[in-house]
Amino acid sequence: MTTASIKETTSVKLDKKAKEEARKIFKQLGISMGDAFNMFLYQVSLHKGIPFELKIPNEETQQAIQEARAGTHVDELSLDELEQLKQ
Repeated sequence: MTTASIKETTSVKLDKKAKEEARKIFKQLGISMGDAFNMFLYQVSLHKGIPFELKIPNEETQQAIQEARAGTHVDELSLDELEQLKQ
């Protein structure tokens, strides 16, 4: 026997680009946005917290983020140069 869950409508403010990118992925998975949110909420309940790791960047990383946002100390690299860095 299954128990029907009570559904509730809610409103949240989402980043438009992130929402549309996620919607495309959910469509490929055959789930709705509501299904995905419910999965997230069930995982929060199961884990008693956010179901993925959250970290505050260290000072060096915070400085690099600030510099990148400001466009300072940013080198332009070609795709070939990026590929070489991977190796």
